[in-house]
Amino acid sequence: MQQLIDHPMGFNALHRSIPGISQKVLSSNLKEMDAAGLITRTVIPETPIRTEYALSELGHSLMPIIDSLVEWGTDYQQLVRNS
Repeated sequence: MQQLIDHPMGFNALHRSIPGISQKVLSSNLKEMDAAGLITRTVIPETPIRTEYALSELGHSLMPIIDSLVEWGTDYQQLVRNS
């Protein structure tokens, strides 16, 4: 979800921005987040047809929580490395 904070992205751009994720897993996660209302999926009728994903209002409201978890995880990794 963090990749979608600043702007919508297409599937391929999202896939490139998340190292190690398979297309199948990304597709499944995007479908689940769309069904939960965390992201929006927009089909752009161009040739070829494109699909863009963006954070919904609900998705944006979760970002402070996600940012806190990322910060905690980073601090915890540092603690483990130092001990």
